[in-house]
Amino acid sequence: MQTQIFEQARQAATELCVKANLKPGSIMVIGCSSSEVAGGVIGHDSSMEAAEAVFDGIYEALREQGVFLAAQCCEHLNRAIIVEKEAVPNAEIVNVVPQPKAGGSFATIAYQTFKNPVALEEIKADAGLDIGGVMIGMHLRRVAVPVRLSLDHIGEAILLAARTRPKYIGGGRAVYDEQLSF
Repeated sequence: MQTQIFEQARQAATELCVKANLKPGSIMVIGCSSSEVAGGVIGHDSSMEAAEAVFDGIYEALREQGVFLAAQCCEHLNRAIIVEKEAVPNAEIVNVVPQPKAGGSFATIAYQTFKNPVALEEIKADAGLDIGGVMIGMHLRRVAVPVRLSLDHIGEAILLAARTRPKYIGGGRAVYDEQLSF
């Protein structure tokens, strides 16, 4: 099961990088309920093994693309973000270390794996994966657009994806560059 979860997570992250046209230095926020991935109830059946399989698959795919992973903590840490300091050199850092029951298993794995992890109260990511209905929208740039991936689950958890785009302004006569990204 862990191998399948790893492969699904890797495939989803790779596919979103392509569909969202992410460039090196972009940030992808990941919200992951390891409980849901393992077939349990969100917030009650945390699984470090499931979280590690998801994290490893996504992290491998993103590192290959030069994209930073931002791990959303669970609601016990007000959905704080764990990210490499290199991704956000001028951000306001907060002091918290996620744990499986206070921050979540996925964020805990991220904190333990990153070379120089920092916690933030918020981030404005370029794209995101919501694994298990953990509501990542608050951590995406202002105009989020749903992305349909070839997968709709990782393990037992529902998978949703989004990319962001600049706002369209100017009305009916305006011309837009559909290739423009952040």
